[in-house]
Amino acid sequence: MSYPVSPLVTRVEAPPIAEAMSWVRQGPRNRDLINLCQAVPSYPPAEELQQEFGRIAMQPSTGGYTDIYGLPALRAAYAAHVSADYRADIPADHVALTTGCNQAFAAAVMAVAKAGDDVVIPVPYYFNHQMWLTMLGIGMRTIPAFADGRAYPSPEDAAAAIGPNTKAIVLCTPNNPTGAVYPADVLGAFFELAKARGLALILDETYKDFRPDPAPAHGLFQRPDWHLTLIQLYSFSKVYALAGYRLGAMTAGPDILAEAAKILDCMTICPPQITQQGVIYALRELDTWKRGKLEMMAQRLAAIRSAFSRKGLDYKLISSGAYFAYVRHPFGGQASKAVAMRLAQEHDVLCLPGSMFGPGQEDYLRIAFANVDASLMEPLVDRLIATQGP
Repeated sequence: MSYPVSPLVTRVEAPPIAEAMSWVRQGPRNRDLINLCQAVPSYPPAEELQQEFGRIAMQPSTGGYTDIYGLPALRAAYAAHVSADYRADIPADHVALTTGCNQAFAAAVMAVAKAGDDVVIPVPYYFNHQMWLTMLGIGMRTIPAFADGRAYPSPEDAAAAIGPNTKAIVLCTPNNPTGAVYPADVLGAFFELAKARGLALILDETYKDFRPDPAPAHGLFQRPDWHLTLIQLYSFSKVYALAGYRLGAMTAGPDILAEAAKILDCMTICPPQITQQGVIYALRELDTWKRGKLEMMAQRLAAIRSAFSRKGLDYKLISSGAYFAYVRHPFGGQASKAVAMRLAQEHDVLCLPGSMFGPGQEDYLRIAFANVDASLMEPLVDRLIATQGP
């Protein structure tokens, strides 16, 4: 007799990153693997931040809980950061710290929708978003995330997709998996659509720091009524290289945060205190270190764009930015997983197939180029060309 299992959970595919890692061929090889699979920084946290974590770990109170929403000092520091970034005035009581951005998304969705409801979401989508929605029994009304001549979804498509049970529109910019940075006016149009239809606009801006333009990504926080529609999500994992430390944030109106608190309390009660205290230090002290890493990522982006312009390469760069490049492979009719597995096993290039990011993506691959040094972009293209045959 076996354990009963939830049919909602069994409908979800196994974690994609773990599956892709299983494709890496074992045994000796005469060249290194170019690992473009998971979006994690290829460098450690700043040395002074690591030292600060050591100091914090020695404090007797560090092992205790904080408030559900996080340390008041960090809420205030992050609210000031967001206010400066968007040229707005965001109160600290509109901020909740979460145990990673995935938890922020989970809490946001659970706060606005239930089983039988649905959300509008562009495809390709971030697979953890899809996994969580499916496990909750929340449907997805998909719209194209890009089309010929544009690298962003259309508010008109979203308007047509909204149904009687739609509760939210979910956007991710800079986008995972395409890397595209959505224009401010497009985000404004999505906000107006969500507001007019009484929906939440859940905006995942995990990669906002890696945009090429220092101007505000949008003006949504400057609207006096933003807190009635917008739920903004963020992660400290990428910009401070803290993926394993698990810290994200949700910026929203107090009514939504009050509902989210119930969910957060049942999940992890609060984010790790050591991480919260460390990020207070990072926000205060690491601007120069951060700028250096952002410049390095910009160089990696420029390098992959340059490498993909090489004559004779049949893989086409559809979109790129922040951490990601979305590529059309040249093997039309072949499953993207088969292409990705062959790249891993025969050419020592590990990336993710488009099929992991939703329907209609069999012609694509996602490359997390931020994982590797700029000097590897040309060797990457060498290996891709080698797959094309004579």
